[in-house]
Amino acid sequence: MKEDILEDLGLSKAEIKVYISLLELGSSSAGAILQRCGLQNSVTHRALNSLIEKGLISYIAEGKRKIYQATSPDFFYDFIEDKKTRFELLLPELKKKQEAAEARSDATIYKGKKGINEIYNRLLSSGGKEYLTFGGGKRVTYNVMGEEWWTLLHSKRIARGIRARQVFDETIRKFGEELNKRPLSKVRFLSQEFEQLTETIIIGDVVAIVMFTENPYGILIRDKTVAESYRKNFEILWEKAKK
Repeated sequence: MKEDILEDLGLSKAEIKVYISLLELGSSSAGAILQRCGLQNSVTHRALNSLIEKGLISYIAEGKRKIYQATSPDFFYDFIEDKKTRFELLLPELKKKQEAAEARSDATIYKGKKGINEIYNRLLSSGGKEYLTFGGGKRVTYNVMGEEWWTLLHSKRIARGIRARQVFDETIRKFGEELNKRPLSKVRFLSQEFEQLTETIIIGDVVAIVMFTENPYGILIRDKTVAESYRKNFEILWEKAKK
């Protein structure tokens, strides 16, 4: 039996042993359960009491003895539903704590291709409505992450309804023109001299600066003031760039 499933539902190893022993024994005294499950006396009684509190076993008193009986396994559906209901009551408070943490300024460094992938996933999940980028070039698009990766990235962005404005250089005009044909996408171009191994992305209150070197890495910054500063830089480039 995969007892770890019961652990996932919140039962301790001792509770699982006691509950299964009681299922196998039927109605039983604590002594018989103790002998069956092989646990210490104190551990067995703690497990019995906690299972009673969870509604997974019940008992009747026969004189000074308690006779225990396991609740039908079908009760686990009610047990799970109760956990779900209690969690739903807690969820708004958890979200508030997360939002409060996200409102604080912070910066995180990511390394390697997996780290770069995580940066862009976090950008798309940041809640921003417009995706602004400048930088990059032929070596970034084709040599480091690969054209298919960039195409998939923009498919994810479009699927989330996030519009984009991007400033590329002439070395990736073909890729940029193809992207320009896609929904929610606008690309303009600067001269080939603008080609670089870094890309700067601004979305909402988040900025990412990604270095596509041989061992790529990037920094993700969550700071409203910083984002506004980079957004101004983007707008200057956007006005200078050509369609």
